[in-house]
Amino acid sequence: MNAPRSTSKPVVLVPSCNRMLGQHPFHIAGRKYIEAVRLAGGLPLIVPVAHADELDELLDLAHGVLLTGSPSNVHPRHFGEDVRDATLPLDTERDDWTLPMIPRILERGIPLFAICRGFQEANVALGGSLHQAVHEVEGRHDHRGAGGRADASAEEMYDFAHPVDVQPGGALERILPEGSVQVNSVHGQGINRLAPGLRVEARAPDGLVEAFSVERAPGFNLCVQWHPEWKAASNPVSMRLLRAFGDACRSFRDRPRAPQPAR
Repeated sequence: MNAPRSTSKPVVLVPSCNRMLGQHPFHIAGRKYIEAVRLAGGLPLIVPVAHADELDELLDLAHGVLLTGSPSNVHPRHFGEDVRDATLPLDTERDDWTLPMIPRILERGIPLFAICRGFQEANVALGGSLHQAVHEVEGRHDHRGAGGRADASAEEMYDFAHPVDVQPGGALERILPEGSVQVNSVHGQGINRLAPGLRVEARAPDGLVEAFSVERAPGFNLCVQWHPEWKAASNPVSMRLLRAFGDACRSFRDRPRAPQPAR
């Protein structure tokens, strides 16, 4: 017998970043990511720094996980390098729990949608590496929004920057069958070595990986370098991505479960 469909919204965990406001540490999450979860039909649950013994209990609550972008970078020690530019922000507290959580999400088949920093986190967590300054790599373009200008407005930073070519036969093509879509570009770092077991789903014109999935994971997963959450409600491509994620979260919520033993 099929399990009854739930009318409640699927719970989507959104890991927070860490900031000092004045003299006090705060957990924060960008509002645009929270609204993106709502557009996907999910119930957002912002998660602060989690301890190792809390990860599985948190994932027990989850019908999906959205890994957000952030001004901070993944610390390069996680892929065997020293910090190249000490002026750029890091968030080692986020690294310490999101990196070990990512394989657990995938093993459980919990739907995963990762954006920008989250995309980079997933690659690093699974054994890949990053270029710490893509714009300094021969043959790569400058992928920083508005060319990295400090005085650029948000509208300029998040404006369409280039197309991405969706690779045939993958998860992304099923969502975006047109083959090429325009995206924004607001990242200084990018994939250098792709982790084992990842499938390239889209590339930028310079060949940089812009989207990937984990082929052997049992559940929906999609990691993108651009920012589909930016003004998502008015962007048809973003809405198709969010609906696909939301559909996967609802399917995970409604999956048949083994009966609980009698007490």
